[in-house]
Parts: sequence; C-alpha cells; structure tokens
Amino acid sequence: MRLLVVEDEPSMRSLLARSLQREGYAVDVAATGDEALWSVSENAYDAVVLDAMIPPPDGFEVCRRIRAEGRWVPVLMLTARDAVPDRVRGLDAGADDYLTKPFALAELYARIRALTRRDPLERPAVLQVGDLMLDPASRLVRRGDVDIALSPKEFALLHELMRRPGEVHSRTALIDHVWDFAYDGASNVVDVYVRYLRDKVDRPFGRDTIRTIRGAGYRLDPEG
Repeated sequence: MRLLVVEDEPSMRSLLARSLQREGYAVDVAATGDEALWSVSENAYDAVVLDAMIPPPDGFEVCRRIRAEGRWVPVLMLTARDAVPDRVRGLDAGADDYLTKPFALAELYARIRALTRRDPLERPAVLQVGDLMLDPASRLVRRGDVDIALSPKEFALLHELMRRPGEVHSRTALIDHVWDFAYDGASNVVDVYVRYLRDKVDRPFGRDTIRTIRGAGYRLDPEG
C-alpha cells in the first residue's frame, strides 16, 4: 500500500516515513500544503497522513481542497492541538480520523490499518430534486445557479426531506432523524425550521416545493 506523509518538521517526517516503511508501506513525503496537493493530484494513495500545521495552505485547507476536487482517499490528520474546535474543524474539512501529538506509533499503525481496510471511499451521492441540489460532502446547497447558505440544522432537515422526495415525513420522524429521539424541546421545532427553509430555498425563487400535508407532516415535491 502507498501512503503520503505530509509533515513539515524534518525529524518527524523522517521518523514517520521510516516507521511506516518498516511496516511494509510504500511512503511518499511532502513538507508543505502545495507539495501535498500536487502529490495527491499526481498519485493514487491508499491513505494520507496529514499534519494540520504545515506551511500554507495548512492541513485543514489541504484536506478541504482534496475533497472539493472529488478525491476520497482516506485522510488521517495529525495535530498537536487537541482542543475540540480543532478536531471538529479537521473532521468538517473532510478528514476521516484524527490523532493528537504526541502519539504511540502502534496507535498510528492501527488507525491506518482501520482506514485502509474499509471499502474504497466514494463521494456521497449528490441529491437533486428539480433544480434544488444538495451535496453532503461539500455541504453545498444550490437552487439553479444560486448558492444557498443554511445552518447545520436547516441543512440536516433539507437533507432528510431530499432523501425521499415525494414522500410524507411526519414531524415525529423528522425529529428522530434530525434532532434525535431524546429531543425534549419545543414541540413545534419542525414547523419553525420548515419555515426557515422555505424562506431560503423556496420563497426567494418563487417556489413552493416544501408542502405541508395537514395532519401528516411535510413533503418535498420536485415541482412547486
């Protein structure tokens, strides 16, 4: 298996490369974000070990660009910063796993084995209903040629409606899938967020695709 190790600190880069080679991997190395992007564009890797804090573009941006280009090679992000926002930032950029420095080499090997024994990663399916498009990978929503900015909960609700267009989704089912079964907040939360969605994906475009089915729930129609 062929790996790319992206690390700007020479001694750590050398240690990782030698250690992984001893485990039987073919290893390429890169020291900067630009080198990493070039390597991924030119070679087929089984996984990328990517340090977050490399010369610009940093590891977060490198991962984001890799995914934006439609490349779904598994990415294991390394960082000395273990704060939750940094981990979330890496995962949201498209990383598959996260390992905080300092780490044991045995754990690094185990995480790489876990990533590379999965089925080959494919880009999550882009959902299209009429001229409304939702891309789960890039978290992009677009109506025609216009990008639409949604909050995380609005995105999750629209995703659920677009997964099964034309079907009626009860309020209870939407809460279970978008909020979770333990949600105990306001009972009208679905109605509130449907109104938010309509204000963003329907009304500005003169559409009425998110329909209320009285006594049953909501349905997303291809035409409206």
